[in-house]
Amino acid sequence: MTTPFARLGGEPTIAAITNHFYDLIDQDPAYAELRAIHAADLSVVRNGLSHFLIGWAGGPRDWFERGQCVMSLHRAFPVTPALADQWSAAMARAIHAQPGIEPELAQAMTRALDHMAQGMINQTQDRTAA
Repeated sequence: MTTPFARLGGEPTIAAITNHFYDLIDQDPAYAELRAIHAADLSVVRNGLSHFLIGWAGGPRDWFERGQCVMSLHRAFPVTPALADQWSAAMARAIHAQPGIEPELAQAMTRALDHMAQGMINQTQDRTAA
């Protein structure tokens, strides 16, 4: 059975998705709220997300073997529905921008990662709405 990791093209494709995702967050004002919760230097999170996605897609599971939980790592951040939607939208754009990914696989990844982002919501209202 071929893993999604292999079908995607392995680490180079996942690194390209991750880099495009963080470039969008860093440069597109549509993701300003999401950018604001990240440190100035995105290199650490680029590396972390890339290794998470590699293991998640069926590649080497180094990130997971460190005993980290992606949900636990994000509990400290106020994740609103709007923030989760920004994350999902940027990730969808990054995935669909990569050439050569089977459309069905790109759509399945987008849906699964959106589901994960929605599961991280820990604040049902924006603080400014109160």
